[in-house]
Amino acid sequence: MAKTGIYVGLDIGTTSVKVVVAEYIEGQINIIGVGNAKSEGLSRGIVTDIDNAAASITRAISQAEEKSGIKIRNVNVGLPANLLQVESCEGMIAVNTEAKEITDEDVRKVSAAAIVRSTPPERQIVAIVPKEFKVDGFEGIKDPRGMIGVRLDMNGVVYTGPKTIVHNIRKCVEKAGLQIAELVITPLALTESILSDGEKDFGTIVIDMGGGQTTTAVIYDHDLKFAHVEQEGGEFISKDISVVLNTSLNNAEALKINYGDAYPERTSEQEEFPVDVIGKSEAVKVDERYLSEIIEARMEQIFSKSKDMLEQIEALNLPGGIVLTGGNAGIPGVVELATDVFDRQVRLYVPNHMGLRNPIFSNAISIVEYGSRLSEIHRLANSAIMGERRPVMATPDVRPAIQKSQPTQQSQQVQQSAPVQEYSEYNQTDEEFLGNTETKGDNVKEKLKGFLSNIFD
Repeated sequence: MAKTGIYVGLDIGTTSVKVVVAEYIEGQINIIGVGNAKSEGLSRGIVTDIDNAAASITRAISQAEEKSGIKIRNVNVGLPANLLQVESCEGMIAVNTEAKEITDEDVRKVSAAAIVRSTPPERQIVAIVPKEFKVDGFEGIKDPRGMIGVRLDMNGVVYTGPKTIVHNIRKCVEKAGLQIAELVITPLALTESILSDGEKDFGTIVIDMGGGQTTTAVIYDHDLKFAHVEQEGGEFISKDISVVLNTSLNNAEALKINYGDAYPERTSEQEEFPVDVIGKSEAVKVDERYLSEIIEARMEQIFSKSKDMLEQIEALNLPGGIVLTGGNAGIPGVVELATDVFDRQVRLYVPNHMGLRNPIFSNAISIVEYGSRLSEIHRLANSAIMGERRPVMATPDVRPAIQKSQPTQQSQQVQQSAPVQEYSEYNQTDEEFLGNTETKGDNVKEKLKGFLSNIFD
């Protein structure tokens, strides 16, 4: 459990960079500052120009500093869900202290033993999540420190991702003059933050509708089981409007925001609005229904692709249904359209923090909440990655810019992305559906089909 302190969440999105500054007091998160700047140097959730991306981060950070009165130095950063691979892991060590009492260093060592594996040169281990410790065979232990034993085992989950994505995000954040307290897998933080305990237990699908990509995540039994990225998002809707109506991209974005609706049945052909058309001196009248049909076509395509993937892993029947969030989930009619496409219960998640009641801020808020609630054990386990020896529960460098002296603290973890054409597996019971993640072709298809159905048997 985190101590009282100041935490900062940074969500580097394709269309905008969001920063949330929050104060953690007695288990409650209070938002005290927000920044939101237009993204540059990013495409489909990936950094393409480090300098421009760093400049965008700087602008958003400056806004958050001004509103919060806090000089920001350390941030929790969200990682896009691209090409994540998830594997179960386990490690074992002998406790070497003279008193045989388990220490922080023993937790680090058993975590390091759990992540000893052959990793392709283009990928790296970005996070480890400890699920259970065993002391001399006694199971179900969450924190073994202070216990007496001669053998310590750990079972957990390890995340790996592309080195390029991790490096580029680190680079642009550091170039903006910031230090990374925690790299957070965005769909992991999002599902932890926005779902109820029952939804995480019985199973729920979360679809994050961003500007450059759409991420579909499946959580069951309080674990992120699967994440898939479709490289289409709100930008594509705006481009469709621009092309069909022959107007500029800026005008198309404004039309989407001011008049857009994803469900044509809710609109009227009699309601019209002016559109500045390229090559014409006077604005052209376009009706509400026509604009809605353009939006619907792209939205339906995005949902259909997500549905196909969910059907492959037999996840559509999860009791929690589907939760929509992200910037483009705020377009009117999205819930109705998603209900028609998925033929399942669908609801929209909107943050309830004052001044941030817009799904565009869901990721940034979830990142700061996730970082503030990480346990010491989680941080200790992650300090084993790359042989690091990071301080646990260290006070972050977040200094008051205005007269404001609060005890400060920040979080630490390293995490990554999720698959476009790959799948994620967990060692559920013994070796059920745990296989070679390199398996190709029909083998992969069969594993996908049985991925979640096996869990429910």
